[in-house]
Amino acid sequence: RMSRHAKKLRDHDINPCLAETDATTKCMDDNNYNKDMCTDYFLKYKNCRKFWHGIMMQRKRSGVKPEMPSAEERKKILESMG
Repeated sequence: RMSRHAKKLRDHDINPCLAETDATTKCMDDNNYNKDMCTDYFLKYKNCRKFWHGIMMQRKRSGVKPEMPSAEERKKILESMG
């Protein structure tokens, strides 16, 4: 059974970087946990977190709820950016 915290991390509406998380984990598994082999994946994950954290802080300052856009909303935000 997954803990509540683990479930939250697997929720697309809560975790905007689920795909990056999974890709990083898979890379680590495939490369015997050699971090050097997965640098690109770590970078993509870090950039994803940084991007959505910025959006979240902006929404928080503007009083927008929820602070993290839903998966559907995030898709539209990314599409509008090209």
